[in-house]
Amino acid sequence: MPAPGADYAWPLLPPPAVTAVFRKPAFRYGRGHRGADVGGSPGQAVLVAREGVVVFAGRIAGRGVVSVDHPDGLRSTYEPVTAAVVAGTRLAGGDPVGTLEPGHIGCPVAACLHWGVRRERLDHLDPLVLLRPPRVRLLPWEGAPETAEDAPDRVSPPAPAASTPAAG
Repeated sequence: MPAPGADYAWPLLPPPAVTAVFRKPAFRYGRGHRGADVGGSPGQAVLVAREGVVVFAGRIAGRGVVSVDHPDGLRSTYEPVTAAVVAGTRLAGGDPVGTLEPGHIGCPVAACLHWGVRRERLDHLDPLVLLRPPRVRLLPWEGAPETAEDAPDRVSPPAPAASTPAAG
């Protein structure tokens, strides 16, 4: 099974502006924002962020919703969307799941896509983290040069130390 975060892409193209960020609730049914909202245009194609199988396509509380299970165990949800797929549809990453509907509450632009991701039943994740490459940090190792003079590939000599005249 691939690691979560492998091969995820933006559900709208070109990569959209984020209009509301993920805010994990403090407790199970607490306040928060269980996804990220991204700005788009009414009728814009909504794309699945990674290959998977549609597990729901329909309306919930008057809003179009599409949910897709991915091979890494995550489920992504897209709303408000006029679905172009049905439950059981297999999708490749980037395939359209439907079109963006206007009317997302609190959206500062013509239309916003709410993109949610969860693991298990109630473990909601920030979908934007799935888009970022892993952060690489270099750590010192035993035997590392102590100073710039000791470094083998020094490009320029170290700057001379500032001198101050002695007070007399």
